[in-house]
Amino acid sequence: AKENKAFEKALAVYDHDSTDRWANVARAVGGKTPEEVKRHYEILVEDVKYIESGKVPIPNYKTTEGDSQESDITSGNKG
Repeated sequence: AKENKAFEKALAVYDHDSTDRWANVARAVGGKTPEEVKRHYEILVEDVKYIESGKVPIPNYKTTEGDSQESDITSGNKG
């Protein structure tokens, strides 16, 4: 989780126009090569594409109050 936060922050700082972007991101994350962080980024981009295209279903989260309310939430019915 800590590494993911460092990765996210580094991507925000070193955008696609940055010189030596992947080397800088790798240095910010620590323990990764520029090739590893670039591949990690490419995998995330692919995941987002699949989610946005509807190929990956959104999880059906359960409520803490039981199954009957869950069906109300997913069907759009209230109370």
